[in-house]
Amino acid sequence: MSSDGVQQENVQSLDKESEVEEAAPFNVPFYTECSEAAQAELINQCEGQFAQLEMLQNQIIFAEPDPDESTQELSVNRLTAVAAELKQWQTMQPELLSPNSEVLLAVGAEELQKLNSQLELVFSCSQAKRDKLRESLKREQKWLEEKKEVFRAATEHVANQRLENERLSENRVLRDTKKKIQKMKDYQDRLMETLADILEEHFPLPTMETSVNKKKKNIPQDLNQDLLSLNEILELLMNKTLDTPHDPYVRIDETFWPPYTEMLLRYGIALRHPEDCFKIRLEAFY
Repeated sequence: MSSDGVQQENVQSLDKESEVEEAAPFNVPFYTECSEAAQAELINQCEGQFAQLEMLQNQIIFAEPDPDESTQELSVNRLTAVAAELKQWQTMQPELLSPNSEVLLAVGAEELQKLNSQLELVFSCSQAKRDKLRESLKREQKWLEEKKEVFRAATEHVANQRLENERLSENRVLRDTKKKIQKMKDYQDRLMETLADILEEHFPLPTMETSVNKKKKNIPQDLNQDLLSLNEILELLMNKTLDTPHDPYVRIDETFWPPYTEMLLRYGIALRHPEDCFKIRLEAFY
């Protein structure tokens, strides 16, 4: 059962108790007056009881133990007397205070008045306790509502934080991927620049000076001004492989300097087409 159900039951039980207590009559009239004859009879009985009490008291005084007796004997005698008195009280039947009905009615009315005052005191205490419990119940209900609001707000905050974390995680992954791609692009650009510098330094294009030296050796040489550098040839082969992997071959024309083409083929950097010797492609190094 939930806490709301328990609180509702407590409220209902308090309301029922308050209705019962409010409906209970406490102002009961009692008639405590007796006639003169009943009062005289009661006084005579009291005098007789007092006379009997004085007689018993005198007997107790005359029956005082001898001071010469030891303390142990006194204790034994007292214990015996108390045991005998206890046995007598246990076997004694209770007697009415007075056989007169008026006296009994007056005594009963007085006892009922005492009981009524005690019940009124208990009733006032129970009412104060009920009011205190109602106030405590209201405070508990208010505290429960506040805790529910806090729990609801915390739940919404956790859900929002979870969504925010998921969104941030997706954005972080996308941002990290972009950074990695950019880093790879930068690394590729540096590699290409380094490769271009190395090729430009160690594999330059033929110039007029080299052409003149070869003519001195009686080797005819026609120099084409539109020749591609080794770096440009490799870049052309790589772009062709990436752009059209199903047809990675590049046709050799007059812009390809034959020594560069032969070097690429001899060192396994490029491969010639099996059916067309004027086509080459980059070797698949992956």
